Amino acid sequence: MCRSIKTLRPPFTDDVTDNDVEAAALQYVRKISGFRAPAAHNAAAFNEAVAEITAASAKLLAALEVRGAKA
Repeated sequence: MCRSIKTLRPPFTDDVTDNDVEAAALQYVRKISGFRAPAAHNAAAFNEAVAEITAASAKLLAALEVRGAKA
């Protein structure tokens, strides 16, 4: 699932931006909801999910310790 979402941690990438994390979250929400762009009555739930997944993803990436990674 979501093969187009790229891995956002070393050694796969060293320079991850907030936009990268948000783009991955958006792609994930699009995939699981089945909507590329939600209808107006679903927009708030869709956007909230993207924001929550973005925050959770950023927290995860910040907490990961990758063995052998350069400090």
